[in-house]
Amino acid sequence: MQRRERPVSEYKEKLVYINRVAKVVKGGKNFRFTTLMVVGDEKGKVGCGMGKAVEIPEAVRKGIEDAKKHFINVPMDGTTIPHEITGKFGTGKVLLMPAPEGTGVIAGGPVRAVIEAVGIKNIRTKSIGSNNPINMVRATLDGLGRLQDAEKVARLRGKTVEELLG
Repeated sequence: MQRRERPVSEYKEKLVYINRVAKVVKGGKNFRFTTLMVVGDEKGKVGCGMGKAVEIPEAVRKGIEDAKKHFINVPMDGTTIPHEITGKFGTGKVLLMPAPEGTGVIAGGPVRAVIEAVGIKNIRTKSIGSNNPINMVRATLDGLGRLQDAEKVARLRGKTVEELLG
């Protein structure tokens, strides 16, 4: 008997949350699983997606496919982020703060999954409001998506990077 070889992905795939949902029908309850997946290349690209199916592996596969369709590019300043920012989604807020070399990733659960998938090595985060994993992941992605590096800000203002940074 030959086993199917799974192709090795260049992306880091992380299962953040599994939820069992039930639909009550005439014959009883139909159970399905929803999964929240985070996929990143650890070089500044990350996406999240949801998958729903009768079996968990199928839901995971669908979540990964969905996440790959929703990639964002994150500007990085070495191993951290360029500036402090607050990401918001629903009632969830995530405060992302740059940290010096050697700090590590100070983040909890769902936020940590996103940060590690992006490839950020030094950051401090604080979750405010909702602790719902979906809202936390989306709020983190909102914050990371709105980050701007010095070159982009300088271009927008019509100045050089040296003039900006003083």
